[in-house]
Amino acid sequence: MVVTGLLLGAATALAPTADASSSCTPWSVSTVASGFGMLENLEFDGRGSMIVSETSPVGPGALRTVAPNGVRGTLVADVESPGGLVRDGDTLYFTTGNSAAAGLLDTRSGTVDTIDLGTGVRSTYASGLAMPNGLARSESGDLFTTRNLGTLSGLTRVAVDGSVSTVRTDLGSANGIGIGEEKVYVANTFDLETTLTVLDEKDPSGPSARIRIDGVGPLAMSDDLTVGDDGTVYLAQNLAGRVVRIDPESGSSCVIATGVPLTSSVAFGGSGFDEEALYATSFDGTVRKLARS
Repeated sequence: MVVTGLLLGAATALAPTADASSSCTPWSVSTVASGFGMLENLEFDGRGSMIVSETSPVGPGALRTVAPNGVRGTLVADVESPGGLVRDGDTLYFTTGNSAAAGLLDTRSGTVDTIDLGTGVRSTYASGLAMPNGLARSESGDLFTTRNLGTLSGLTRVAVDGSVSTVRTDLGSANGIGIGEEKVYVANTFDLETTLTVLDEKDPSGPSARIRIDGVGPLAMSDDLTVGDDGTVYLAQNLAGRVVRIDPESGSSCVIATGVPLTSSVAFGGSGFDEEALYATSFDGTVRKLARS
């Protein structure tokens, strides 16, 4: 998600209260690394490092690395408004052109690029995208990316041959996306009603279901999400500064962590990290660890 700097000072004042029926045990929150620019997304490289996409209001962003001990590095410099990240083996896919201006003006300069994690070679996989934000990969190898601003916000498919097609535009301000147990989950950001839309992975343009999530959309600003191995969805809510756990089967949800200001994405730890913990990026330039208590 892309928001203006005006939100930085409003995060606490506008945060909605948690659902009173919540029965989640709070997870502990600790800092892994800080001092970055605005962090949009994260992925693990399978080689012992975390990769984060760093954006900047002025000038290009970058893909940075974070070691388990918090040491920072750079994987790719000079990336224009990087967004979602997803890895398949030695290939890291990432979006570029994820800016508010691109969405509002329908500027189709965005791409999905790749980095070979073994050789460091960067290539363009798909182009002609407007504000590609969230990113997920299906079992078939197709990529799905979201756009949450502009008249054509919604879900786009990037096929394995790199061709681009619109899947649907009825998802509101589509942002966070994750795939698990043959379902595609899409969260909205700015709509008054905060929802999680559930699609069939094999027929994402077909019938859909929606799960209502606690919180007024613009005051919570749901961002990216991840799907656990058991099918549970974990959703970062940026302006609310919290992470919500959602059971897609029952539709129930509860808050597992607060005090994570401007959190933009969450993912379970990869190689070298605690695989039972969630790791979260934030617009305040901090990477945090969320561990079960």
